[in-house]
Amino acid sequence: MSLMSHFILNHFNILNNIHMNAKQELLRHIDLINDHLGGAKILAASISYSNPRLWLDDDDYTDDKETAVGHMLKKGHTDAEYEAFINGLDFDYDSGYGLQELYGYVWLTNGIWMTRHEYDGSEC
Repeated sequence: MSLMSHFILNHFNILNNIHMNAKQELLRHIDLINDHLGGAKILAASISYSNPRLWLDDDDYTDDKETAVGHMLKKGHTDAEYEAFINGLDFDYDSGYGLQELYGYVWLTNGIWMTRHEYDGSEC
């Protein structure tokens, strides 16, 4: 199966699984790149999580700026900084239709970079 076919299949699986774990998803993408291209390690990354609507009860919600969390990994990071970054991503988020919750960029050592965006109401 081609690399593109894997990404399309993975996107289909993401759409059918609304609750995703950010750490597992990132590591799965890196493993997939390594399987097909080899040599991919995280060079640097910036990932933010924001739950844009925090429901208070059945009728009211609030836009809560306190729910935004950022995770940064600088170029030249140590092994301990890498582990802290990866473990900081060990949370579930809603990747289904609606507002985007996960944002960011990941740069890899083999020249590949990944970004997070919304397409047609779903995160990808």
